[in-house]
Amino acid sequence: MLTISDNHTTDALIRRVGVGALNGAATRLGLTGTVIESDLQTMLDSIGEDLGRAGWKDLLDWTAGASAEEMARADERLLVSRALDPSQGTRTTPRDMADLLRLIWTDRAGPAAACERVRAVMARQLTRHRIASGFRLPVRVAAKSGSLVGVIRNEIGVISCPDGRRYAAAVFTRSRPGSDDAAISRAIGTVAARAVAALQETGA
Repeated sequence: MLTISDNHTTDALIRRVGVGALNGAATRLGLTGTVIESDLQTMLDSIGEDLGRAGWKDLLDWTAGASAEEMARADERLLVSRALDPSQGTRTTPRDMADLLRLIWTDRAGPAAACERVRAVMARQLTRHRIASGFRLPVRVAAKSGSLVGVIRNEIGVISCPDGRRYAAAVFTRSRPGSDDAAISRAIGTVAARAVAALQETGA
């Protein structure tokens, strides 16, 4: 779930831990803008329903034969679906995610061994075209990416510099369906690199 952003393994963890426990942990950690409403399959099924289908699989089957005009109308409905509404869907904020990274990197998000395990797995993430694309060795990036239906492309991560300084980054984006995925991913790396450079200039 961390090295490759994968819905099935995410849902397996959610079923094992429970949505209530996850929201309770977010509250204890002070992540006031973070709420998990459901597992990912339920979220995807809600998108299908909001677009007039029985669920996610039915939506995928429908798109295979939909006309360009039908797809354009579906894209407009997608943008106002429950899953993409921060007042209804699973949600968080860049500040909450930066705070969570700080807590993990200082062993305050949970037991020290568990925090170390998360750090080690995030360092092995295979997605390297977002935050990591803005940096070169010996700078190291440990990150977690997330995307949703070609509209949401986010990544959070910790950038570790050779001089020992570390920076938490959380870059969230939202675009229209059909936007240039590669360009948006590169922009995530670019803004993270510029933010770190600006902080370094101030001595932070």
